[in-house]
Amino acid sequence: MTSLTQQCSKQFFGAAIRVVTLALFLVVFGASAALAQTRGYVANANDSTVSVIDPATNTVVATVPVGGGPVSVAVTPNGAFAYVANFNDNTVSVISAASNTVVATVPVGVSPNAIAITPNGAFAYVVNINGSTISVIDTATNTVTAIISGLNFPFSIAITPNGAFAYVTGFVFGTVIVIDTATNTVVATISAGEVIQGVAITPNGAFAYVTSTPNTVLVIDTATNTVVATVTVGFSPSGVAITPNGAFAYVSNESDSTVAVIDTATNTVVATIPVGTAPEGLAIDPTGAFAYVANRSGNTVSVISTATNTVVATILVGSGPTSIAFGVRAAQGPTNKDQCKHGGWQTFTNPTFRNQGECVSFVNHMNH
Repeated sequence: MTSLTQQCSKQFFGAAIRVVTLALFLVVFGASAALAQTRGYVANANDSTVSVIDPATNTVVATVPVGGGPVSVAVTPNGAFAYVANFNDNTVSVISAASNTVVATVPVGVSPNAIAITPNGAFAYVVNINGSTISVIDTATNTVTAIISGLNFPFSIAITPNGAFAYVTGFVFGTVIVIDTATNTVVATISAGEVIQGVAITPNGAFAYVTSTPNTVLVIDTATNTVVATVTVGFSPSGVAITPNGAFAYVSNESDSTVAVIDTATNTVVATIPVGTAPEGLAIDPTGAFAYVANRSGNTVSVISTATNTVVATILVGSGPTSIAFGVRAAQGPTNKDQCKHGGWQTFTNPTFRNQGECVSFVNHMNH
């Protein structure tokens, strides 16, 4: 009888533990899901605000006052913070996604014009066009820990998926500058065109797409840092964004108020989409289903379905929207050892790794 009682007690206790564990899992998972909820952040240059968009409803759910003349925004990979470059007052505003309030203001160089965050979320690189510098912000302390100087009017920036290099467009001299993020030094300078503006890197890190006046997009092979293709698009191409699967590049053409869609396999334009007036910055939502385009003169954001390449919604935002950004969907973990190499281990957030060895061990364990 005692043995039976003990056995029943063990079974009951084990079941109770499983129920409690499941409950805790659901609580934690639910909290994580809430924190990871995707939002789009739009920098409105003329009224010094950031509009927060809920892509589920394509409505503005918050308006956040920031510094003077915000022109660029980037979101940490975990979606917790948005960093906003304020052109007029030489600062970066840090917005908490949880409260939609500014939680820090970081002084940077003269006329910050663009911002990008490393894939591991550790640093924000701020391009200061009139200062000809880049300020590197440590996101843990929100302080500038390095300054890269002598860049000749840098304009825009994109960081490779492995975090190893930053590609910076030179607005005046028609160059693309490559920076080694480990040493924060210039390792290559690429002659690209007349006036260079936007830049985006393919998800596999193999190519950089750069917009060039008057009407082209240049494709740079990041292995050789040479231009390997030139694609004719609309007039005055400005922003560029690439779908998460790397299949298409979306380019905003400011002067003719269109977006060109480039098939990256063939480097040909496969669609041209009319949008709002003077489109500048654009971003692909983390699912890859929609492209969001900030129309500076129209005070709107056009939402393009990437399945049909048609505008499916128009969102009224603040005055003079110039840039939009989403948090990057967390990588679910490496599936092979090659993804761990060349700094690739830094790009994973579920789980995270301290070094390449941990990443390789994870792959070995999964394969086993």
